[in-house]
Amino acid sequence: MKRAGFTMIELIFVIVILGILAAVAIPKLAATRTDAQVSKISTEAATLVNELGTFYTAQGTFKGKDSADITNIDLKTSDSDLQDGNTLVIGDDNNNTCLTVTFNKVEDGNVTVSTDANPIGAVCKAVKDATANLQKTYNFGGSNVAY
Repeated sequence: MKRAGFTMIELIFVIVILGILAAVAIPKLAATRTDAQVSKISTEAATLVNELGTFYTAQGTFKGKDSADITNIDLKTSDSDLQDGNTLVIGDDNNNTCLTVTFNKVEDGNVTVSTDANPIGAVCKAVKDATANLQKTYNFGGSNVAY
């Protein structure tokens, strides 16, 4: 009577092949997570700039306003009474600061979006490159608006 089954050598080969596949797949999955965070933060930054412009157009000022009234984006910092010099921060999952929105002149709608010169973490480094076109000073109102 002949017994059907796998030999020990065949099982070892299967285990080695599965180990090699796992060693290749795990780093790829980690990179996918980083790419997703970069995409999320970049989209949130563009949305925040849009919402700031819309809010300023409707209200005529940021002074004394609550950042929660302007946006529902999950910010690392928020202010309940926006004044000149206040900042809003968008960060990654490790609480690193990726983007900073600074209110230069809240009454004139002057806002600067920037990143650190040397961001911390792979996500924030990639966000710096991905949002290069958003990193500037925005004049939503006041005397700096071009007609």
